[in-house]
Amino acid sequence: MGEKVVADRFDLSDRRRYRQKLHACLQGLRQLLEEKRFDRPRNLMGLEIELNLADAEGQPLMVNAEVLQRIASADFQTELGQFNLEVNIVPHTLSGRVLDQLAEELRTGLAYADRQAREVDARIVMIGTLPTLTARDLTSASLTEVDRYRLLNDQIMATRGEEIVLDIDGVEHLTSTSESIAPESACTSVQLHLQVTPARFADVWNASQAISGAQIAMGANSPFLFGHELWRESRIPLFQQATDTRSPELAAQGVRPRTWFGERWISSAYDLFEENLRYFPALLPICDEEDPERVLATGGVPTLPELTLHNGTIYRWNRPVYGIMQGAPHLRVENRVLPAGPTVTDVLANTAFYYGLVRALADDPRPVWQRMPFEYAERNFEAACRYGIEAELWWPRAGRGGLARQPATRLVRDELLPLAATGLDAWGVEPADRDRCLSVIEERCRLRVNGASWQASAYRRALESGLDREKALAAVTRAYCDRAADGAAVHTWDNGP
Repeated sequence: MGEKVVADRFDLSDRRRYRQKLHACLQGLRQLLEEKRFDRPRNLMGLEIELNLADAEGQPLMVNAEVLQRIASADFQTELGQFNLEVNIVPHTLSGRVLDQLAEELRTGLAYADRQAREVDARIVMIGTLPTLTARDLTSASLTEVDRYRLLNDQIMATRGEEIVLDIDGVEHLTSTSESIAPESACTSVQLHLQVTPARFADVWNASQAISGAQIAMGANSPFLFGHELWRESRIPLFQQATDTRSPELAAQGVRPRTWFGERWISSAYDLFEENLRYFPALLPICDEEDPERVLATGGVPTLPELTLHNGTIYRWNRPVYGIMQGAPHLRVENRVLPAGPTVTDVLANTAFYYGLVRALADDPRPVWQRMPFEYAERNFEAACRYGIEAELWWPRAGRGGLARQPATRLVRDELLPLAATGLDAWGVEPADRDRCLSVIEERCRLRVNGASWQASAYRRALESGLDREKALAAVTRAYCDRAADGAAVHTWDNGP
């Protein structure tokens, strides 16, 4: 969805024609796979972080156009809400001092962007959901003035045919309605990309699905929405509900939501693209002139524009991506599970944990997805979203068969961190960088602290000091920003306001 999209209306015939083009693209993908035309392994990873803009009091500030004008870098782009930005880090090879290089690039880029933001009295906040957001902040007027966002909003709302209903029952119970998809902009995340060969794709995607619960348990950072304390990673149900094109009746019939964990382990990347066509009608039926069959017949590489656009409107937590680089097609797994923040140190710890663990599990001759039913991966994901670092997760028993349920902190500390270290070694990552990043995850387990638990504890202390709910959330946000500016991992922070 990062490509420029321009259209103001669709004729009745557009969806039928688009569907035909989608099937032509899918056939083109199949042919590319069968002919083994994909790029050779290059161990490339990529990183994107969505950001918030807030004022000195911690309130959202709708000034992304002004900030981007001052930043004047292609590395920073718009996002859905006018209080959002996104930073993209160029692809890196997963080896050597890559973690240290990423940390330096992120710190330099974010510090520069923050200096530019302060020119318009804003500050950059790296957090899963800004605690001070209210429903009043998230209306159609707060959407970024870019064609693709407006068009996407119009199509989702037209397809749904009624208001979006947010209904999240956690520590407290929130119900709210919206006449636009603007609540989605409250969700700011980290997206981790890994380029893989077709033969490797299924193993990497399955591994990513299997560890999504552990990722959230360690990295949860979104406990508040609209003044309510909800799930430890409230961003997940919020995103699903804010992009839901289904009426309640269609949901009751089992129609799949566009934000989707999935329902099975896969054997090929083709499985996911084929599911996209089978289950999800087009939101943006914009047809390109490219004829994939003709391009392939002349020895070229098709861009498959309809397939990639359609894929961008289906929000899997681990998404398949088709792209072309230097004339060669490639596949990526895009891991979309993690919230942003709290600091670069925390983001790099989460990054190392993911890439190390996914490599170790994909290399395992007895992979976890052959020993754990898919439904347990989904259970883990929901439990981690609800309870964060206090979640209990299911995992195969080592050497004995069957599944055991245990605290996420124990599972990660005793089983998953050693696997992540093994995986980073397999990538050839510098051992000192490996240990520094993974030690952050280990300390979170020992202290039972991550971004969400710190925010929730700080909020309770603010309430106990006599502040009302609104002022307490503002105090938490300011304290979070002040501590994040120092760059130290969240488990080292003091107790807050």
